Amino acid sequence: MSEQATAVTHRLVPSPAGRIHVVEQGAGPLVLLVHGFPESWYSWRHQLPVLAAAGYRAAAIDVRGYGRSSKPGDTEAYRMLELVEDNAAVVRALGEQSAVVVGHDWGSAIAANSALVRPDVFRAVGMLSVPYAPRGGPRPSTVFAQLGGDEEFYVSYFQEPGRAEAEIEPDVRGWLAGFYAALSADTMPAPGAPDPHFVVRGGKLRDRFPTGRLPVWLSEHDLDVYAGEFERTGVSGALNRYRNMDRDWEDLAGFDGAPITRPSLFIGGDLDASTTWMADAIKAYPTTLPGLVSSHILDGCGHWIQQEHPAEINRLLTDWLASLPA
Repeated sequence: MSEQATAVTHRLVPSPAGRIHVVEQGAGPLVLLVHGFPESWYSWRHQLPVLAAAGYRAAAIDVRGYGRSSKPGDTEAYRMLELVEDNAAVVRALGEQSAVVVGHDWGSAIAANSALVRPDVFRAVGMLSVPYAPRGGPRPSTVFAQLGGDEEFYVSYFQEPGRAEAEIEPDVRGWLAGFYAALSADTMPAPGAPDPHFVVRGGKLRDRFPTGRLPVWLSEHDLDVYAGEFERTGVSGALNRYRNMDRDWEDLAGFDGAPITRPSLFIGGDLDASTTWMADAIKAYPTTLPGLVSSHILDGCGHWIQQEHPAEINRLLTDWLASLPA
C-alpha cells in the first residue's frame, strides 16, 4: 500500500460556516463521511483506513458546531440547508466535482438531504442507523410533543437553549459515557426498563443512563477523545441541530414527499430505536429510495453502528462503493 493511502491528514477548508475540519486518508474517488450526535470525525476511525486501502479518498468531517469546525453563534445557522452547503463546499475545497456521501445518525439525515438537494454534487448516498423519510406530515415539534405521555421525548428536551447544556457540561465525560451506553447493544437498558429516550417531568435525561461500565466498542481513550472535544467547545453547537427541525420542515417544503433517486445504501441495527421506530420508513424504500442498491439490518447491533460492528460495516460499504458507476 502506498504512503499516500496510509497517511492521515488534517486540514481546515472554507465553507459557509467559516471553516470545516476534514480528516483524510487515501486517494481515489471521494467518499465524504458525516458523523452524528454527539460524536466527531473520530467516529469514522475504523472506516478511514479500510476505505483508503480499497482505493478511495475517505474524508471525515467535523460537522459545523463540532470539534475544530466553526461554531456560529446563531441557533438558526444550524439548519439543514446550511449543513448541505457545508458538504458541497468541502467537496469543492478538496478539488473534486462530486462525491459519495455517507452519514450516521444526524449525519445520515445530512447525507440524505445532500443527495436530495445537491444531486449535482453527490452521486450516491449511504445512510447508517437513521432511515430516510421524506419531508412531510405535521410540524416536527408538534409530533415530538405528543410522544411519551407524561414524559418528555429527548428531542423536545433539547429544544430550549441552555437546558440540556446545564445537564451535560458540568460532567461531559460522564454524560457521554452514559449516553453511549444507553444506545449500545451490550449496555442498553433491558427490555421493559424505563426508556432512556424520555425524560421524567422535572428530571434529566441522564437519570436513565446505565452506569458502571463502558460499551465494548468504547475504550477509555475513545471516551477521552470525545469528551475532550466537547469540554473544549461546549455542546450548544451540537444541540442546535435539534433546534432547527421546524425550520428544516419549512425550508424543505419544496421537497415534500420527494424521493432520493441517487444510488443509495441503508444499514441499521436491530436493537436501535431509530430503525424500530422508523420501520415504516424502511418499508417505504421502494418508493422513497428508488435507487436503493441494498438495505441491511445487523443482528445484535445498537445505534453506534460503524463503531459497534466496524468489520461488517466496512465490508458492506466497500461492496456497495464497488458496485457504483464510475
